[in-house]
Amino acid sequence: MRASPCNKYFSRWAFFLFWLPATGLTTGPTALAQSGPSTTYYAGFDRNQYPGDGNLAALHKVFSYAGYWLNRPPGESSNSWIGKREKLESSGFGFLVLFNGKTYAEIRANGPAAKLGTKDGEQAAAKAKAEGFPAQTIIFLDQEEGGRMLPEQKEYIYAWVDTVTAAGFRAGVYCSGIASNEGSGKTVITAGDIRANAGARKIAYWVTNDACPPSPGCAVPARPLAPSQSGIAFADVWQYAQSPRRKEFTRGCPANYSSDGECYAPGIDRAERLHLDLDTATSRDPSQGRTRGK
Repeated sequence: MRASPCNKYFSRWAFFLFWLPATGLTTGPTALAQSGPSTTYYAGFDRNQYPGDGNLAALHKVFSYAGYWLNRPPGESSNSWIGKREKLESSGFGFLVLFNGKTYAEIRANGPAAKLGTKDGEQAAAKAKAEGFPAQTIIFLDQEEGGRMLPEQKEYIYAWVDTVTAAGFRAGVYCSGIASNEGSGKTVITAGDIRANAGARKIAYWVTNDACPPSPGCAVPARPLAPSQSGIAFADVWQYAQSPRRKEFTRGCPANYSSDGECYAPGIDRAERLHLDLDTATSRDPSQGRTRGK
C-alpha cells in the first residue's frame, strides 16, 4: 500500500530487509513495546499477499499485528487473505483490517460518488462479517491517492464511513501523512484534509510517511516509535516503511534497505522474497478485530 503525497494513482502497494538488533529476533512482540508513563507502542506489518501459514510463527516473534485485506488489494488479481482470520488470531496476531477504496478515476467512471461510497461501505461490512470480525472492529479504507481530496473523493469517503458505522463497525482511513505542495508556498496533508472535513464523524487514522526522517527506514526499533512521531498528532497507526523503498523519500536511510530496495522479514529464508511494509501502533490489535484474548 502506498498512498501518494500528491494526487496521482499508484497501481499497487507492496508490503523488507529489516535491520534488527540481534536480540530482536528472539524476543516476542510484546517485549518490543515501548513503555512510558501511559504509552505503549507495538510493531506490525502489512503486505498485499498473505505471508503463508508456515511463516506466521517467525513473524509473530517480531510483530503484534498484521494487515488484513477484505477485498482485492491494489494491483492484485485475487485476495489471498480471505479465510485466514482464525489462523492469524490463533497464531497470536491482532489486525489492521483494510478495504481497498476507489481511485478518483474510478469514482468519476462509476459515480455518483456518495452512492458508490455507500455500496462499497456495505460490501466492506458484509465481508468483515463473513470473515468473522466482531462488531465495532475498525475497518480502514485504503486511499492510495494523496494531496487535497477532491469533492467527489470526499463524498465517496464520508459515505463509506457513514455506511460502515451504521452497519455496526467503526471506520478508519489509510492515507498519506506527507505534505503535498499545492504551489504558492502552500501545502496540504491528506490525513489533515480528510479530518478537517469529516464533521462529527469518528474516524481512526492510519497514516503513511516513509520519509527519513522522521522514519527510521526499514528497521524495527527495539522500542517502537509512537504513531504521532509521523508528524500527525492524531495518528493511531503509522506506516513508516514501504517495500520497495521510495528513493525520493528514503535518501536519509538507504542502509536500512536491501540492495534491491525491498524490506525482507527477519528469520525467513530470503529466497521466499517475503517483503513487507512496517507499521507502529498504539495497540497490539489496532482494528480491535480479535474475538478472544483481547
